[in-house]
Amino acid sequence: MPEGLPIVALASVGGTITMTPGDSGGVQPTLTAADLAASVPGLSEVCEIRVDTLASIPSPSFPITRFWDVAEWGREQVDQGASGVMLAQGTDTIEESSFLLDLYWELPHPFIVTGAMRAPRQVSADGPANLLTAAVVASSGALRDQGVLVVLDQTAHAARVVRKTHSWAVSTFQSPGFGPVGFVIEGRLRARPMPRPAVRIAAPLSDPYVPLLETFVGDDGTTLRAVLDAGADGVVLGAFGVGHLPARVARVVAEAAADVPIVVASRTGSGGTLRETYGYEGSEIDLGRKGAILAGALDPRKARTLLWAATAAGRPAADVPGLFAAFDD
Repeated sequence: MPEGLPIVALASVGGTITMTPGDSGGVQPTLTAADLAASVPGLSEVCEIRVDTLASIPSPSFPITRFWDVAEWGREQVDQGASGVMLAQGTDTIEESSFLLDLYWELPHPFIVTGAMRAPRQVSADGPANLLTAAVVASSGALRDQGVLVVLDQTAHAARVVRKTHSWAVSTFQSPGFGPVGFVIEGRLRARPMPRPAVRIAAPLSDPYVPLLETFVGDDGTTLRAVLDAGADGVVLGAFGVGHLPARVARVVAEAAADVPIVVASRTGSGGTLRETYGYEGSEIDLGRKGAILAGALDPRKARTLLWAATAAGRPAADVPGLFAAFDD
């Protein structure tokens, strides 16, 4: 190992990148963080690696409240001299988990979330390449102060805008409307930093019920009423176009918005909500007047993550509109 290399810490919590064939059929999480590091040719030429296996859980089942513990692990590694940290996890939930970690991560050091679309024993497994790329980004100073980044397929994306756009393709992670913040080409990072909103959320004190609903043609508000009656602490609605709901749903929003935060985000995947264009019942202007919070550039999944995190940390409802406004760029 070359002398003077930066220290990078790697934690694993499971996911496809750790999965090998199991007795019951299909792949299951079995590999440790040490196994992952050992599988990457050339890693020792990039950084001095430290490893921790924090869990071995498929990402759909990883508890949302444990991501604060993951962020705490990252802070401890930085305190112990790490230039950056990496988390290997399942790609199914990276859109939400990376953004949640970004809300928790106040340090300038890069926090990289990576994974794999192909399991280690599949032909052309992408895990080792993704880990090597992540290590290059984590050990570089070019993307400091960018918060949490998602790094796969030689590309780095800001957690607040990245989306999983294909169910199985290795190029699945994209940043519609924004583009990547960096590429790793021939082992070197080419960075394109972008401004990062100054929104940080404290540790969760609870696990509030914050459902995510998507409207549809013929929606009459029955589903929204049901989750409100079930005690929702807040609701995010994936709306048509630039933030539009059927009139009957808008009336339910008007009834509920004084009691719980109702956030309206565009379900389109790019562009976000508007504020001042359409004025009919159920439009973005109407919903704003009825007390709904427009999510701006955040898509429904990111909006739900922000609302959950703020509610879990005990932030007053009066703070919520300002949190969303910070991302409306």
